Amino acid sequence: MSGSTALASASKLGDLLAQLPLNPTQQWPQVELTAQSLANDLRSKDVEQQTALGQTLLPQTLTSLLKSALNDSANSQPAINELLRVAANLCMDHDENRGFLLEAGFPQTVLSLLESYADSVKPAQREPHHISVTDLKIVKTAIGFLLNASVGYDAVKDRLISLEAAMTILRLSTAIYPVGSWQYSPASEVSSEESSETWNLRSTLAAWSWRAIDELRGDEETDHQPPRVVFGQDALPLLVTQLKAFIPPYPTLPPPFDTAASRRSLVQTDFDIYEQVCGLIESLCIDVEDVRLSLARGLTFPDEHGGVPCLSDLLTFVEQGDYPPYWTAEERPSKEKGFDLGKGAVVKAIVETAGEEKNTDTLWDDSEADKPGGEFVHRMVQWIRTHKNLKASDRDDLVICATLSLGNICRRDAHSTAIVKPPISLASDLAALLEPDADIKVKHGVIGLLKHLAQSQGCRAALGEADIIKRLATSQIWSEKADMVEIVQVAAIGVAKHMCNGDIDNTFALILPDESSSPLRQILELVRRSDSIATKSEGTRVLVNAVKSLWSTDPKTLDEERAKRRETTMKAVVTEPCVSALARLIGRSKRYPTLINEGVVALSLISTHPNGGTLVLDSLLNPLPAEAIRTTSQPLSAVSATEGSPVVGPRCALDMLVSVLRDGSALNVPPEVRANVCALLGHLGRKGVVAENRATDLQRMKESTRELIEALAKESDGQQRNARVAAAAKRALEAWE
Repeated sequence: MSGSTALASASKLGDLLAQLPLNPTQQWPQVELTAQSLANDLRSKDVEQQTALGQTLLPQTLTSLLKSALNDSANSQPAINELLRVAANLCMDHDENRGFLLEAGFPQTVLSLLESYADSVKPAQREPHHISVTDLKIVKTAIGFLLNASVGYDAVKDRLISLEAAMTILRLSTAIYPVGSWQYSPASEVSSEESSETWNLRSTLAAWSWRAIDELRGDEETDHQPPRVVFGQDALPLLVTQLKAFIPPYPTLPPPFDTAASRRSLVQTDFDIYEQVCGLIESLCIDVEDVRLSLARGLTFPDEHGGVPCLSDLLTFVEQGDYPPYWTAEERPSKEKGFDLGKGAVVKAIVETAGEEKNTDTLWDDSEADKPGGEFVHRMVQWIRTHKNLKASDRDDLVICATLSLGNICRRDAHSTAIVKPPISLASDLAALLEPDADIKVKHGVIGLLKHLAQSQGCRAALGEADIIKRLATSQIWSEKADMVEIVQVAAIGVAKHMCNGDIDNTFALILPDESSSPLRQILELVRRSDSIATKSEGTRVLVNAVKSLWSTDPKTLDEERAKRRETTMKAVVTEPCVSALARLIGRSKRYPTLINEGVVALSLISTHPNGGTLVLDSLLNPLPAEAIRTTSQPLSAVSATEGSPVVGPRCALDMLVSVLRDGSALNVPPEVRANVCALLGHLGRKGVVAENRATDLQRMKESTRELIEALAKESDGQQRNARVAAAAKRALEAWE
């Protein structure tokens, strides 16, 4: 019976459409009643009925009626709502009908309806848009239809995305229901039955809007692909304004409600939108370059976002945003964690914006003397300076955001040096944050920033004066308990490596006192126990830079005290642990000739020190640990066995040097690497460099390499590329005579 009634109602709508031009004033009430009856019939889950109706002219009839209604809105509002209900129920979980409605142009017409409403709202306002209950119902039902039509149906989604439907929905939703706006309504309005209905309509409309936006973006978990980008920088002021509801001050007494359920519903809607907004801001900053660029521009030019200082507001939210006091004791446990995650998403958005290379000059501004570096840099510096005592401030989030952001901006030497020199002078504040019990995320941010700063030669002295290397050591980042965060450990090693490059005072700080707790000892111990090649190699390169700094510094340029410290530090390096570490760097770096070269150069320098030659010879001949043989892979002299058998690696560092001499030319090893190998071997063979009681070992070294060196010495004829290698080979042979 219901099916025949529904078909009759559909047929009648067609008749009413035909008669509409004759007397529209009288026809619209009939359209309303007929559509209402049909919409109610369609509420029952009758797929056969849905299918039968979809195959009639109903989709075209609904579209034509809706278009006519939009041209006569003064008389047709109730009918519009019922027509939308019919369409929403007709396509509920029914792809075929979604397709029919799309072909008829119904979703496009609905979007035109919503755009007409959106044109009347003021964007990015905290006060709710004044709108009648009738209009609220129409907008809510229209958004409900778009949601029903697009769920799991790409054809409708794609069309709506091409028409920028998500932006229209966002403009309407944020104007009709600005997050938290219910708090500022007079108590008499909120507690009245009529106003309670209005707020229920507003909050439901907002909830449906965000579901529709989610559907248009796509769900990463179900689609197995990143969400679609449906917003650009124009959405930023609408999104950012929603966060202001969570920044104090709050109303002294939020308005009462006719029921506790009404209040809970609005609080929950606020929170749901908050989570959506934070996640969307983060994803936009990660995925859309124009959004990152626009956010940065808006810091200096508020007109970028229609007067809304979006990036400044995001910074204020991160700094001041807090749990609303009106959350009840029952609500807090479930919401506080979500709130913190949302704020974390905004922090990531800020860091991503600072990480955009094109924003470096935009976010760095030297025009304000009282704010060195400009507004953004000034706020980041103040966050670090104000909250460097983490136990007292408990604002890890601000420190993390500031250090990561500044690390992204300080890609240029001028910016890096400005951070550590007056008037900013941030080095000591960063040092203060390197506490043993600091959260690893804080250490990650601080160490990442320090690594950028240390790469600039102009920063190294200031970082040294702040005892950064010592603070890294006492922070326990190189201790065994921190081994789970290799990326931070390696970054910390990088700080020390850069600081010791050409700076003898920082080298003193790395190596002295020569005790088990010295920074170098901690790094070498980490190198010994780590299974990571990156950690092992980077850790040993610290030692390479230290050796170069010590040996390249002319003692005549130092005062008496520093000259003595240099001698003491050199003795601390000319030890079996240090020399063996360098030999292992050579032994496991078959893929990386540059690392082999660094190890060779460092050993060559050490071999010039009394007792250094013997230690170096021993390190070249001693068996490499199993891990060095295992981790060495093919390039330099690959002795590949049959498939399934292990690759034969060097048994000692000398084997690797032999490979460099024998196969380096074919594998495009730079000539200077082979020349440096010849120089090292030649020096070790000089009389008096190696202890007399190691004559047998020295002879073994010479026998292993003499034939290769003699061959290299003859390779220079007409080959400019090999001239340097040949000259070094000849000098090595001469040294052995």
